[in-house]
Amino acid sequence: MKTKAILSVLGEDRVGIVAAISNALAEAGANIEDIRQTILSGVFSMTMLVTIDEDAESFEAVQARLATVAEEIGLQITLQREDVFRFMHRV
Repeated sequence: MKTKAILSVLGEDRVGIVAAISNALAEAGANIEDIRQTILSGVFSMTMLVTIDEDAESFEAVQARLATVAEEIGLQITLQREDVFRFMHRV
């Protein structure tokens, strides 16, 4: 089963953020569909649209994997199912 999700990252800019998150997603069998990032006064912000192959790794397992990355590099990382994200942010 394929699940689309929105991944949000926020924290102090440093070398290796994109690599750490990309590697974690690759290890989980997830695909990055789209990515946007910016740095404002040293604050790193990134949003990704990813597809998670839940036959390879469950959504919850990917969340746990990313939580480990967040703790290791001191970032806030949030992963939400796309349908939940869109429902919460509809106007």
